[in-house]
Amino acid sequence: MSSVVFLLIPQVHLLDVAGPAEVFSTADDLGYAYTFAYVAEDSQVATVQGLTLPAVTRWPRLAPDDLIIVPGRRGPARSPARQTLRRLREHHASGGTVAGVWAGTDALGRAGLLDGRRCALHHCAQEEFARLYPRAEVVKDALYVEDDRIVTSAGVASGIDLALHLLSTRHGPNAAGRVARAMLAHAHRDAGVARLSPMLRRRSHVDQTVHRIQDLIESRFTERLPLRLLAKAAGCSERTVTRLFRQATGLTPLAYQTALRLERAEHLLRQGATTEVAARETGFRDARMLRRLRARARAASS
Repeated sequence: MSSVVFLLIPQVHLLDVAGPAEVFSTADDLGYAYTFAYVAEDSQVATVQGLTLPAVTRWPRLAPDDLIIVPGRRGPARSPARQTLRRLREHHASGGTVAGVWAGTDALGRAGLLDGRRCALHHCAQEEFARLYPRAEVVKDALYVEDDRIVTSAGVASGIDLALHLLSTRHGPNAAGRVARAMLAHAHRDAGVARLSPMLRRRSHVDQTVHRIQDLIESRFTERLPLRLLAKAAGCSERTVTRLFRQATGLTPLAYQTALRLERAEHLLRQGATTEVAARETGFRDARMLRRLRARARAASS
């Protein structure tokens, strides 16, 4: 069981807290065990929207698999205390992940966690942030960015995308897809690119037979899935599977599976995996096939 710890700063945005919390709470409901803690330097934290949130002032014991999220706030804020910033540094140094949503990224900058690392930030604050933290590399036009277990997002609602990305990293794309569908969060986008995940972009239809087929493909996307297996799961003929799937998603089942594999491979490559490792982990025959399909995908999107 992992813990998600929210560090609450005065004038915090409710959605910056509630969005990621709902993602991990839904994951917990679906069997991916999570506990939650809300930590602050005071026991009562004012929000931008007028509500006051209760918090604990004593940090829980953290393990490397635990996650710290710093939600964003509005307007100038006093710097968190030195011991709070030290907590962020120590958790990351121990192998943990630290995330900043919108202006919550400022606390990561103050802690020195962005030095030499890439980060995402809302466009209206990028110049000021670059001035305050010149050793950080602000990635423009990115919804969220992950760099060495430091994850940052560009805006308030993008905290949901960030949390779904973390779920996908920890438990695989099927877990993130299940949570996103439960939340109707069809606009989840992949890291650093302004496009919808194929797993969610192709889920806006209402054909329950096709949804069952997609569930199977997503849960076993690295495996060879013959059409007869999909037809058996759907309770219809192979020809009907192909026809219904294409009508609902615009793709064949094989093309959908390939899109999922490519999405996962791109994530692994951004995290430093070699092409050979990414190909092996995502079910491609070899690195040459992955390179060829990536090139074809880039050509199709250009």
